[in-house]
Amino acid sequence: MKTKVVQQALPWLLPLLLLAGWQVCSSIELISSQLFPSPATVLLSAWNLILTGELAYHIEASLSRAFIGGLIGGGIGFILGMLNGLSRTSFRLTDTTVQMIRTIPHLALVPLVIIWLGIDEGSKIFLVALGVMFPVYINTLHGIRTVDAGYIEMGRMYGLKGYQLFREILLPGALPSIFVGIRYALGVMWLTLIIAETIATNEGIGYLATNAREFMQTDIIIISIILYALLGKLADLLAHWGERRALRWHPSYNIQN
Repeated sequence: MKTKVVQQALPWLLPLLLLAGWQVCSSIELISSQLFPSPATVLLSAWNLILTGELAYHIEASLSRAFIGGLIGGGIGFILGMLNGLSRTSFRLTDTTVQMIRTIPHLALVPLVIIWLGIDEGSKIFLVALGVMFPVYINTLHGIRTVDAGYIEMGRMYGLKGYQLFREILLPGALPSIFVGIRYALGVMWLTLIIAETIATNEGIGYLATNAREFMQTDIIIISIILYALLGKLADLLAHWGERRALRWHPSYNIQN
């Protein structure tokens, strides 16, 4: 029991040490408080934002954009990956085009997206969806293509075909790779959202940081950075939980480990 508690606490050791060092450096004024305020100042500012409801308002806006864009991009990437993994015709028809688009840095498209979709929610969601789509597509395609041919043949011997073969053999075999794509895509999602929320807007964590920059409010900027980090970590934990649940049958994902 004691060993388990130590193992669970260990990942938090380095962040706590960094936090303590940050506070000490601020207390002895080794760092200018105007450029890098102390943790206590940042916590106080965060508390004030919570009391006014401003923090919840901006977090809700960012989560909405991330969820909608992630769902659209992930869905498109998953469907394309499945189609191209299962159908040679579909692969020959679409993969080259998808790979060409994938090599274009999607954040470089911001000026063009603004011209196409304006500065409303559509442009932000589009950028997030575009960023999420490719990691999910690549890993879904890879997962389908690398399913052990022996398992497929065994399924056919047991009379599985069509959707049954897909559900019982192909999809479970591809899931490890698909979840890798999802977890990678979640990181890209938050990175994209940071840039997308610098496009003219009046809500969202990115807006909070951009507005704070105008008034040299470094404490608010740090709060925004921490929020992105925490939301990114939470999204990864949820994906990891789903991965372990979906793959509890897999020896490498034993839920007891």
